[in-house]
Amino acid sequence: MTFCNKYYIIKVCEISQKVITVSAVTTTGRSDKVKNYVSASVLSADMLNLQDEIRKLESSGIEMLHFDVMDGIFVNNITFGLPVLEMVRKSTDMTLDVHLMITDPLKYAERFAKAGADYISFHIESESDTAETIKAIRSGGAKPALAIKPATPAEAVYEYLDQLDMVLVMTVEPGFGGQSFIPETTEKVRKIRNKADELGLDIMVEVDGGINDSTSEIVKEAGANVLVSGSYLFRAADMASAAAGLRKGKIC
Repeated sequence: MTFCNKYYIIKVCEISQKVITVSAVTTTGRSDKVKNYVSASVLSADMLNLQDEIRKLESSGIEMLHFDVMDGIFVNNITFGLPVLEMVRKSTDMTLDVHLMITDPLKYAERFAKAGADYISFHIESESDTAETIKAIRSGGAKPALAIKPATPAEAVYEYLDQLDMVLVMTVEPGFGGQSFIPETTEKVRKIRNKADELGLDIMVEVDGGINDSTSEIVKEAGANVLVSGSYLFRAADMASAAAGLRKGKIC
């Protein structure tokens, strides 16, 4: 991955059975060497054969499993909840990247953490108090992340950056998989990465929606290093090669 104006080195500090932790060091130079992670969206998996799908992800070297929780109110779709997450946690040591697209994440944050989530993203546009929800996620033992919809400005998350492990920038409207990437969201990724860098914060920036081998290059250049992908991965003839294509950097 390359940011042409700065040089970041992301190193893996800890890979436990369940969770990936990274730290960033900023130096000077022409190009960046950044560790990129792929988070496979379970929305695109074969739910009747989910355990087999998880084994395929593991054998393909995919680091994270993105678990979209929708309540039919915050977004116009309903997916799955705590019982499925608990079963998934028992089935794999992959990092579980839970995205709560629900009206009241504060009510459920600790329960999702205790059910096995490693990262929990919730929306700043939800009805819950943002700071209290972040605290509840940490209290449950998970790492907090704040998500923003395409219409929400990057500046909305700035005051919370020092409390977060990750920011999730939606690059499509939340609620359904298989949508096309919204190019205008790229600038938000850049702003959040730059602000975090300015503050000296070692947070990850995640993108979700329409991510494939072409759009991944755009968002990585802007500063994203966690790439959520569903259809592109699960429909690939060679999932491992597809994932490698997402992570692959480019030279300035």
